[in-house]
Amino acid sequence: MNIHHKKHYLRAALTAALMTIAISFSFLPQHSYGMIATSQVGSRGAEVRAIQQKLKERGLFKSDVTGYYGEITRKAVLAFQKQKGISQTGIAGPITLKALGISIGSVPAATQANVDLLARIISAEARGEPYVGQVAVGAVILNRIEHPSFPDTLSGVIYQKGAFTAVTDGQFYQPVADSAYKAARDALNGWDPTSGCIYYYNPAKTSNAFIHSRQVVTVIGSHRFCL
Repeated sequence: MNIHHKKHYLRAALTAALMTIAISFSFLPQHSYGMIATSQVGSRGAEVRAIQQKLKERGLFKSDVTGYYGEITRKAVLAFQKQKGISQTGIAGPITLKALGISIGSVPAATQANVDLLARIISAEARGEPYVGQVAVGAVILNRIEHPSFPDTLSGVIYQKGAFTAVTDGQFYQPVADSAYKAARDALNGWDPTSGCIYYYNPAKTSNAFIHSRQVVTVIGSHRFCL
């Protein structure tokens, strides 16, 4: 084989190999190479808890809601997918999540606009509380964004009808305490003194039966933080 033919042969072989790799990837499910986020075996977190809770309500998940996607959760997802005529993968991708009625947001970046908005509600709700208590109130608000029972955005959570007394009684529009800005930044940057709580209340100021029934995780200042 002369040099010209050898180069032509090598070029053709390389082209064929690259085409084979491309075709192979085109048949891979999207989740296997990171195109879309999904919950599957080994996943943990709020989304998995939401999946388990929704499946439990439908009688398909008969175990404790743990937030860990194991074999029991996979089989329950498969059963749900079969019921709904969804491709039976055992993976809770966007189509399955939508069918379950699950929509979960992500904690926003610590932009100035987000810091200002979060600081305003922290100041209104936790003015006079210890600094860690102010951060904790901010963390609860951010935890709600990632929880399926609440709106998916920062503004959506804060302005949700009836969610915060300070918004309805006008305190939200009062001048913001300087410490609230720092607390907002700390919360947006990941500090959560509540370990994932989605509620808080001052027992001296409310007799609401629902909020008093929640599991208390920690007490900071005048507030009880709960799940």
